[in-house]
Amino acid sequence: MRRLLLPLLAAVLFLPLPGRAEPLRAVYGVQAAGMQVMRVEVMFDLDSPRHYRIESAVHLTGLARWFSAGRQVNRVEGLWREHRAQPVRFVGDGVWRGKPRQVVLEYPDGRATLRHLVPAEDPEREPVPPALWRGTVDALTPVAQMARNLARTGRCEAEATVFDGRRRAEFTARTLGRDRLAPWREAWSGEAVRCGFTGRQTAGFRHDDERDLREPQEAIAWMASPRPGAPVLPVRVEMPGRWLGPLTAYLLELGPA
Repeated sequence: MRRLLLPLLAAVLFLPLPGRAEPLRAVYGVQAAGMQVMRVEVMFDLDSPRHYRIESAVHLTGLARWFSAGRQVNRVEGLWREHRAQPVRFVGDGVWRGKPRQVVLEYPDGRATLRHLVPAEDPEREPVPPALWRGTVDALTPVAQMARNLARTGRCEAEATVFDGRRRAEFTARTLGRDRLAPWREAWSGEAVRCGFTGRQTAGFRHDDERDLREPQEAIAWMASPRPGAPVLPVRVEMPGRWLGPLTAYLLELGPA
């Protein structure tokens, strides 16, 4: 669940705007127990109001590298069907514990189709049957959809079923209110909408997964436009962490890609 929650919540949330928009790069620092354990860089391209593209790169830092050395890059290209985000192609490329982890998903006619998976088989994990791929999207598209809903209605409400090639999970988002985030080191501060997330993995469990991983996981994202004219972004995120305890991501930098 953590590997599904992280790209889902750390990816940029945006509303495509009319005309040409330049790509932006957002940098997040992720803290656990008062230490930075992760750096997340996200690029989003708003070149066309009919298309969207998001790319997120996760690098473990500091103490986290002792627990699980690795990196992960995810990217999605998709289309807007009126106000609905429809992915076209999702690519994930990473290395965890020295082993490559790759996935390519495409969506002909809106149907999730697994084109490439490395390793092709995982004897430690239950496979997700193709029947459960139906109606799913990648892990980055739901946040784009929620941001579109937020920009249109002022509320966070959204639902999505995610399949990342190995796991299937259901996510819901709801509006919890508005907060003023106090200054903290280099992190962004100001007024933001507070959105609550609930994620529940439904398939693709490891055989040794603990029972709590099969229960709903809760997270919170504060979202705002961090500067005049900028799209809606997550400016702070709180999520569960398995090894180091709860994780908090702070928006540290925002500039051209």
